[in-house]
Amino acid sequence: MNLLVCIKQVPDTTEIRIDPVKNTLIRAGVPSIVNTFDKFALEAAARIKDKDPNTHIVVLSMGPENAKVALKECLGIAADKAYLVSDRAFGGSDTLATSYIISQAVKQVETLEGHFDAIFCGKQAIDGDTAQVGPELAEHLDYPQVTYALEAEVKDDAIMVKKEIEEGAEVIKVQTPCVVTFTKPSFDPRYPTIKRKMKANRMEIPTLTAADLATIDLTHCGLKGSPTKVKSTFVPKKKTGGIKIQEESDDESAKKLFGMLEEAKVI
Repeated sequence: MNLLVCIKQVPDTTEIRIDPVKNTLIRAGVPSIVNTFDKFALEAAARIKDKDPNTHIVVLSMGPENAKVALKECLGIAADKAYLVSDRAFGGSDTLATSYIISQAVKQVETLEGHFDAIFCGKQAIDGDTAQVGPELAEHLDYPQVTYALEAEVKDDAIMVKKEIEEGAEVIKVQTPCVVTFTKPSFDPRYPTIKRKMKANRMEIPTLTAADLATIDLTHCGLKGSPTKVKSTFVPKKKTGGIKIQEESDDESAKKLFGMLEEAKVI
């Protein structure tokens, strides 16, 4: 089984603070991490490899040069090879442009690593929360897709995916090649081992630029290839404290609430 895991380096949202004057996010000094949901995707690939050691795992990320730090962490966990997609022409890409660029990068990496049986992604990035790139990637490649996956298991030439639904979970059989996006399972992803970390630190991670992607159309990349634009970002104003109604009984509390609403001419 030849698996590709798409990952993103994101700011650690637990460390982001708010500027009290500008009411904007303070990103300076905030550490970068591997996107949480992408770690679930990598863990799913690693569990397949546990059962079949011949499984080959490649990780791919689009971002600046320092995203190689995140890729090396993935190499330390379970990945065998890693590639970075980076070019100034890709700057400002929205999710549609990003998924298009990644789809072109997938085709190029396949010329080096062989055809991928499946592409695993996190369901969304914690810094954007759009959950769009994975499904859009599947559309660009014309692959079947399963979203909100919890676990994945190879069966013959297909993948059995345990998918989260409102009522619990269901198992879906999807033919390869396919795209699967993962949400949080009931278990935690594994950590890098010392041996693998040392090996990862010695590995060279190739960077793929626009010039390396033979079939790419740059009119679909960057700001000019992005139909959505971010006009501004802001932090919602904090709401003032409410009134707590707690009488001796529920009936008395309801009567008091009704009286207050009636007095305020809400009802």
